[in-house]
Amino acid sequence: MSVLVLVRHGESRWNLENRFAGWVDVPLSEKGIMEAMDCAKYLQPFEFDVAFTSKLTRAQTTLMLILSYQKKTGIFLHDDEKGDEWSLHPMRVDESEMPIYSSEALNERYYGKLQGQNKQQAREVYGEEQVFIWRRSFDIAPPNGESLKDTYERTIPYFKDNILPFLEKGKNVIVVAHGNSLRSVVKYIENISDEDIPKFELNTGDPVIYDHKMGKFTKRNI
Repeated sequence: MSVLVLVRHGESRWNLENRFAGWVDVPLSEKGIMEAMDCAKYLQPFEFDVAFTSKLTRAQTTLMLILSYQKKTGIFLHDDEKGDEWSLHPMRVDESEMPIYSSEALNERYYGKLQGQNKQQAREVYGEEQVFIWRRSFDIAPPNGESLKDTYERTIPYFKDNILPFLEKGKNVIVVAHGNSLRSVVKYIENISDEDIPKFELNTGDPVIYDHKMGKFTKRNI
């Protein structure tokens, strides 16, 4: 049996300001740092074999804070040829180290023209009902942005090709990413319908834990 832990990053400064962040590389707020540390303490008894995260700072910072409580040192592996060649520690991880893979496939949903806008101001510009549809529907995207369906269609192939094989080998995996990329993973794992997934929320800094055995996921109550 293996374990999969999903963690939405701690509160970012734009979460605090009620702004659409999307792919803007916004750092954690002070509260977000504390949320990550609380999560790290809770997950300390786990022994992870591999970690995955997005390309955005708020997720990577949360992951590194969590791994600071682990017995192994997290090592980011380069995903480009030059980075691999120039690294002082290229693509080799020993028993005291944990490989970390990062990918844009795990990035937050891209909000297009809404990025950077205060959510209340967006309601005043576009109308409350329209902003609600953009935020909560499964397959309707904001102007020049992604819908949750679009996010699902880039996140789940990456999950199947890169994360699931570790679980099938009995490895314990932690994924630290974003509300919408992780909602996509939960939708896939729990087979949540298109109609019901908009109602599902992930709190910042709170882990979701699954046991994986014989190709099946079982969610833990925590």
